[in-house]
Amino acid sequence: MKKRIGKFNKVYAMQLATIFIGFIIFGFSENIKGPAIPRIQYDFLLNESQLGTLLSLNALGYLIACSFTAYLTRIWGIKRVTVISFAVMAVSGIFIFFSPYYVTFSASYFLMYIGNGMLEIGLAILGARIFVRNTGTMMNLAHGFYGLSSTVAPLIATGLMQVKINGSVLDWRGMYLVMLLLSIIPIIFALFSTFPGDEIKHEDRVPLKTLMQDPVIWLMVVILSFGVVSELAVGGWLVNFLEKAYGWDTVSASGMLSAFFLCFSLARLLLGPLTDKIGFTLSLIVFAGLSSLCTFIAILGGESLAFLFAAAGIGIAMIYPTVMAFIAKRYPNGSDTAITFTVTLMGVGSVIGNYLIGGVIEITKGFFGADSQLGLLRGLQAGYGFIGLCAAICAVGGVILYAYLLKRKEMI
Repeated sequence: MKKRIGKFNKVYAMQLATIFIGFIIFGFSENIKGPAIPRIQYDFLLNESQLGTLLSLNALGYLIACSFTAYLTRIWGIKRVTVISFAVMAVSGIFIFFSPYYVTFSASYFLMYIGNGMLEIGLAILGARIFVRNTGTMMNLAHGFYGLSSTVAPLIATGLMQVKINGSVLDWRGMYLVMLLLSIIPIIFALFSTFPGDEIKHEDRVPLKTLMQDPVIWLMVVILSFGVVSELAVGGWLVNFLEKAYGWDTVSASGMLSAFFLCFSLARLLLGPLTDKIGFTLSLIVFAGLSSLCTFIAILGGESLAFLFAAAGIGIAMIYPTVMAFIAKRYPNGSDTAITFTVTLMGVGSVIGNYLIGGVIEITKGFFGADSQLGLLRGLQAGYGFIGLCAAICAVGGVILYAYLLKRKEMI
């Protein structure tokens, strides 16, 4: 009996190491580009259009990976797909390092984001299969590692680019090589582990057609899409808002953004048990509502309440992992299909959402005077208000979901 328990603990430890280190690598790969982009632009003499195209490979590679990762999981198994996704990222780091021309570099960069997209879907599926107990706690903890690595990634990247080896500076090529080769570590853990779920017969899995007939999955798409728009938009708009609306300097504005990410990461690491205690559906309402409330009070309260912009990170941080936990519980035999369907539509929705924020700002500026300070202030307030509105819509979606599940006695 003791031998069996020890064996179980060892396997589970390998599984946890694969997921937690996987999320750390995922956070690194997405967020080391900040310090590297100016040097990449200089080395390849890129104009703004070419740079924009390069960065758009992120979304394109992600969406392409979403389209085939679940299928590969069904025919090859999650273990093989997880190893392949890490291997693709490691190989892309080698290609990036040895790419002398922009064409070969952009192809290597695109390959990295294919691996990145595969990894996001793969880790979500792994979490759904492994975290059968305390699902909310473990999902939030796993995504907390992503938040922590995302926070330190720009600092590590900046430091690595200045490191000298045998008289040569690593620069951005060496930095990408070193960071992406870290993917070998979770490959080792994955190879020596086993993962549940691959033994489920094809006929026992929930087909996509059946899944799409469930109103709950569409509510998940709405909640996740608006939640992620609200989450990602802060990184792009908070510093801009504080600088132009309140005249803050870049250091102070960036400090507030760092405070947002700190609240974001700590919430995922510490508040996961609360989602298990009060239920995933109620958690979505409470946390999305909290984020929306903090954002609107910060806008209406003026500069003195700007700290609430950072506090909004506590609520919005919980949406993505809680949705993943919800899907894992509701679709135990179809989590891979449900996650891929939801996350793919979320990706499309988040692209549209960020365009809408810019549109709201421009329209509002025109209404109050496009070239006036008042027009700029009201435009920025309206644009950031849209971020708060997205969180509010997320909460409303949670209320509708709660009523639907309560009526059918299927509360999660």
